[in-house]
Amino acid sequence: MSQATDTYVRQNEARFLEELKEFLRIPSISTAPEHAKDTHRAAEFVVEKLKAAGLENVELIETERHPLVYADWLHAPGKPTVLCYGHFDVQPPDPLELWETPPFEPSERNGNLYARGSADDKGQMYSHIKAVETLRAANGTLPVNLKFLIEGEEEVGGVSVAEYVAKNAAKLKADVALVSDTEMYAPGLPTLNVGLRGLVYMEIEARGPARDLHSGLYGGAAPNAVFGLVELLSKMKDAGGRIQIPGIYDDVEPPSADEKASWERLPFDEKEYLKDEVGSTELTGEAGYSVFERTWARPTLEVHGIGGGFTGVGAKTVIPAKAVAKVSIRLVPKQDPDKVVKSVEKFVKENGPRGVQFEVRVLSAGPGLMVNTDHHAIQVAAKAFSDIYGKPTVFTRSGGSIPIVGDFATHVGIPTILMGFGLPDDGLHSPNEKYNIRNYYDGIRTIAHFFEEYGK
Repeated sequence: MSQATDTYVRQNEARFLEELKEFLRIPSISTAPEHAKDTHRAAEFVVEKLKAAGLENVELIETERHPLVYADWLHAPGKPTVLCYGHFDVQPPDPLELWETPPFEPSERNGNLYARGSADDKGQMYSHIKAVETLRAANGTLPVNLKFLIEGEEEVGGVSVAEYVAKNAAKLKADVALVSDTEMYAPGLPTLNVGLRGLVYMEIEARGPARDLHSGLYGGAAPNAVFGLVELLSKMKDAGGRIQIPGIYDDVEPPSADEKASWERLPFDEKEYLKDEVGSTELTGEAGYSVFERTWARPTLEVHGIGGGFTGVGAKTVIPAKAVAKVSIRLVPKQDPDKVVKSVEKFVKENGPRGVQFEVRVLSAGPGLMVNTDHHAIQVAAKAFSDIYGKPTVFTRSGGSIPIVGDFATHVGIPTILMGFGLPDDGLHSPNEKYNIRNYYDGIRTIAHFFEEYGK
């Protein structure tokens, strides 16, 4: 990268960190109605900082739920256009008692910044804005054309941004999208994510008797909604981790031999992974597949929570009338979300126990996808990443889902560079979420350097 760019980042590191802390103090929890004003406040913060960085046509776009923010700078004729995406909403911080320091009071420890949203995605997204500020301050202009689209509903399904992208493809036209909402495979190892799993997220509701019943009077005769739901869920996946819903594996394509060989070269210790990241007594999942295959290239089914009946202190002997489970299926590329939903609905209809009625409600659904590593922008990004970190960039997949990547491919017709600066132990969605402060600064440098290289 240019000396002027590097110097500007170094001279402004302290201010950049204080600005990020200010951003992190806003409890923009998109799923909580009581934090709707905070989420709006986070959008206003983004608007202010985009303007300060020199972006133009900055808009705060109201939606039915949480706002979107758009901005652009289009004064580099003949140069490519990059569409930068990120989100300013965060997950709830619960359980609060497990946080060493308050989740919305950023705390520095051991070279990390601890706060909800520090890695997912405020710290990473804010690096894009600071990279723009850096380039304009150092050079007086930008080496590429830029558009920004930043949302406040990523953690609750991203419905508003999906609708906006579908309706505004021409406005968002670009050569490539850039997203920093992923992680490096290991500290100091530049990583581009080239594969994402999709996601079908559902509520499955079970209804038994018309109302909660006394288990002494009706136990043995009346159906139990909680037990019926548990019985249904237990049929969906066997003890070996294989999903039992017919057709679920029909369109699953295995990773290529070259891709599997590249995964084997990654610095991975299964025992350390079990101890330091998972923290259970052993790993589970489909027999015959590696950890990378099971987490990156195979569909999975998980139950996220079950509600129903009596869960308070003490005893109350009821037969629950209703129970609800939150269930998701992670999809791999080539799987059709609509087809999977129909398979689930058919399975539920045919496998529910007697006396219990079931309803499947789909809260969100999006496909998995792969990015072509031969694309020019991907190659430039890999080189820029390597230049800053001094190591060859590795290509990995992610077990997670970023629906906007599919929206950009479908409606705008562009690939997405997933250039993340998080680390595997950052604790996304967990207590004590953190973001490495050095990665925050190096992320600004890397993104600025990518813009410089891509504009040549």
